[in-house]
Amino acid sequence: MDLTQLPASDPSVILRYRDRQYAADLIAAAILEFDLFSYLGEHPGVTLPDLCEHFGWLERPADVLMTLCRASGFIETDPHDRSTLTVMGKEFLTAGSPWFLGPYYKPIADSPKLLDYVQILKTGKPANWQAKSDGADWHESMKDEAFANDFTNLMNCRGIAFGQKLAEALHADMLGRKRMLDVGGGSGIYSMTMAARCPELSAVVLEQSPVDEIARREIQRNGLADRVKVQTGDMFVDSWPEEVDVVLLSNLLHDWGREEANAIVRRAADILPVGGLLIIHGAIINAEKTGPLPVAEYSSLLMNITQGKCYSVAEYADMLDPVGLVVKRDAGTIGDRGYVLACKEH
Repeated sequence: MDLTQLPASDPSVILRYRDRQYAADLIAAAILEFDLFSYLGEHPGVTLPDLCEHFGWLERPADVLMTLCRASGFIETDPHDRSTLTVMGKEFLTAGSPWFLGPYYKPIADSPKLLDYVQILKTGKPANWQAKSDGADWHESMKDEAFANDFTNLMNCRGIAFGQKLAEALHADMLGRKRMLDVGGGSGIYSMTMAARCPELSAVVLEQSPVDEIARREIQRNGLADRVKVQTGDMFVDSWPEEVDVVLLSNLLHDWGREEANAIVRRAADILPVGGLLIIHGAIINAEKTGPLPVAEYSSLLMNITQGKCYSVAEYADMLDPVGLVVKRDAGTIGDRGYVLACKEH
């Protein structure tokens, strides 16, 4: 495989069919189980904490739902977190309206995904999608070799184009950089595409077993074993490689809750020298949490299967600033993905 040959087209529409598949069930839960929009119509200006208290929701899943509603044009939220219905929301989503579309969602009222969302909103716990039969979540399931192979292949098939476009977008920023740490780097595809684009760069992938062996195999197959290494370890408890001037967190933070994401960012800041770069790559919500709609839809999937969600540019800045990392740029790449680039300033 020639990792330097970029695709000529954008696969966004293909990915969206997959990424949005859970969003309808989350909206259906809001309509059918909670009658959210009728409540918003009767209580204009409510805040996210107000909604969590009234419905018994947890903040993370509630935030995902409200972001999806904003991105869909159902609600508007002011800078003080006060939400009101849009005209469309009033006309088509409130039970007292002559144009109420709630009955259109009735056929999926008993769908497993919808019922999962009801519980996720109340407990904050993922629904164990694609987990092993013993009920372990997918993070734990990744320790199973067969599951890890299947899931890594799933991620890798999109990671080639994602990684190539990320490397292209950051090429000028990577000039003069010597060594990159790819935390939770899966098959190593992002390290490989970055190394292919930047011949002077070496990389090390930090991954737990058995994914570490998958990464070694893939790196060897692509002829990059001399420049891309793998270190086996748990990113939360084991030591990270040091003497790096770039840390890459690709499709990682959005799998975790805020506490875990903050811990990962802190560890990155600890090993970076002043002037070092942190790259956060994935599906990212805009600072206002009004979209993009495909990312808000994908966030509803992540909310279902992981402990995380798609964080916003502003939320990432809030994670980075306290540890001396300052956002320099955020931009899109391909497939509704993008990056936040930060520099360690002190």
